[in-house]
Amino acid sequence: MITDMKPLIEINQQAIHLLYKELGVVNAVRFFKQFTRGYGNYTQERDVLFANKSLDEIVSEIEKRRKKK
Repeated sequence: MITDMKPLIEINQQAIHLLYKELGVVNAVRFFKQFTRGYGNYTQERDVLFANKSLDEIVSEIEKRRKKK
């Protein structure tokens, strides 16, 4: 069987539509997110964010933020 090759953009749009239809928007987005690599350098960001802080200080900040919600 020989079929016409669709443009990749058309295939992507059709696949996204099918995923939304079958899984719902939320679960389709969750599916897509597993394939994204993210960005930035968490190791460097973490070193800057938590520099000179003890574990107790970090836990205390987390607890304060949770109480505000």
